[in-house]
This record gives sequence, structure tokens and C-alpha cells, in this order.
Amino acid sequence: MKKLSIILALFIVTISCKGNENKPADSLSIKTEQNKLKRYQVESGIIHFTSTISGKVLGSTMTGIGTEIIYFKDWGAIELKDEKSSETTHIKIFGKTKEETTTKHTINKLDNGQWYTVDFNRKEITARRSIPIDMITAFHPDSDAGDAGKEMIKDLGGKKIGEENYMGYPCEIWEAMGVKQWVHKHITLKIETTVMGVTTSKKATKIEFNIAVPDKHFKLPDFPIKKEESFFDNEDMNFNMDDMEDIDEKMDMLSKMSFEEWKKISLADESDEEMQNMSEEELRKTYDMIQKMVKMRKGN
Repeated sequence: MKKLSIILALFIVTISCKGNENKPADSLSIKTEQNKLKRYQVESGIIHFTSTISGKVLGSTMTGIGTEIIYFKDWGAIELKDEKSSETTHIKIFGKTKEETTTKHTINKLDNGQWYTVDFNRKEITARRSIPIDMITAFHPDSDAGDAGKEMIKDLGGKKIGEENYMGYPCEIWEAMGVKQWVHKHITLKIETTVMGVTTSKKATKIEFNIAVPDKHFKLPDFPIKKEESFFDNEDMNFNMDDMEDIDEKMDMLSKMSFEEWKKISLADESDEEMQNMSEEELRKTYDMIQKMVKMRKGN
């Protein structure tokens, strides 16, 4: 979820600034070739998923199905997700039912902090840096990215609610922000969530771990690549990772930013469908969480 990526970025800034206050700026620079990213506790794998969506929104009935395949290697530093879905909405207008069906095919690839999204309709690829990944690599080169994410969930009120085997793999069950996840060695094998009357479920149906994953599975289509600004690339939010004072200034700017100001910046990226489709209430909750992260950094 992109909204969680924004919060994770701020969370990593929070804990990193506190843990590195006395270190010189040049010791915090990003060195991808030296700092090996470890997202999972499994070296490689291929996972097949199926997903369903159903519910009612504003009098309309929504149903959908989808499939997803995840290929990863190097402990998740390199990963490609190929997702196909179909969603049908039944809308009642003046006693008549209108049916609308949309299909989607997307590919997302993470390559050591570089994030690529393939748009098959436009036949183009957008590329941006993954702020959370860069933060972890810069400030915690020897840390486990999955552990950092788990701590973030705890600070956002999430909690581990149990343990359960899923398809033979022992999983921790975590719940946060209305999302329940079954996680095996930092890899999510099952997700269930209900938001505004719509229930979404994604479950792994075939799992292969610690296998050789051919390079062909990580190739992107031959589409032009367009570099896209991320949340922190905005000229009002951009900061230099080597300048801790600059980070402090930007975080201070966030603390003084009103909800409407933050909302305007966050919705500026029209390609971020999740942010664009968030309700006013969801936007407000995200803003409140970000402000909480900033206060944590300041020690409040």
C-alpha cells in the first residue's frame, strides 16, 4: 500500500535520526553496493496468489477476482509482482441495473530500492526511488527491513494476534488499520481486510522457497521508462540524505503543515491510484499517523 509506504518512510526517519544524532553526515550516505538489503528471511522464491473482492458501496455491488505471481531473489532485494484482476460493479439507476467491468494488468518490480510500475494501457513504465528502502539502507545497513516494518506496525497500534500454519508454513498473524496478515519470515502469504463494506482477500495457492529463479522472470516489457517524483521528491519536501539538518527542517515543515496542505501535496501524483481513491476519513487518519511519527522523532 502506498499510503503505508509514506508512513514507513517517516517512521524510519524517526528512529534513524534518533539513533544517529552524533554520527557525521557523510557516514549516513547511501551505498547500495555495500549495504545489502534484506527484506525477507528467505533467499528466493516464487509465490502464486488468488484474490477476491466483494461488497456494497453507496448502493452499488462490487465483485472481483484476480491472480498474482511474485518472483524474488537476494532476500527480496530484487522482486517482481505480476498481477491481473477483473472487477465488476452493479449500479442501480432509476430502478435499472447497470453493469461495469474493468480489467487490469500491472507489473511492479523492486530492484535494490528502485521501484518500477508497468502500465500496459499506456505502454509505459514509471520509475521512482523507494524512500522506505533507501532510509533502511542508509541508516541501518545491517538491519532486517522486515523487522523495521514490524516495529512500525506496533507503533501504529498494530499487534500480533496469534500464530497459525498456512499451507504448511508457520505464520504470525498481525492486524493493523483493519488489515489482517499471515506472515512467514516477513513474507505475507495471506491478507484479509474489510474497508467501508468492501471485503478483500488474497491468499497464496502455490509456494516455492529457496529455489533458483530464472532471470527471465525479472525482465520488464520493452516500454519507455518515465521517472516519477515520489512524495519526498516534491520540491517542498525534497531533502538531502547527507544533511541531517535538512532532514530536521523538512520534518519540522511537516509538523506545521495543515491537513489541507498535506492533502494537496499527497494527491498531486495522479498516478497513485490508492491515494486518489482514499476517502476523506482515510486521508485524515493517514495525516494523523504522519504527525504522530514526526512527534516521535522530536521526542514528544
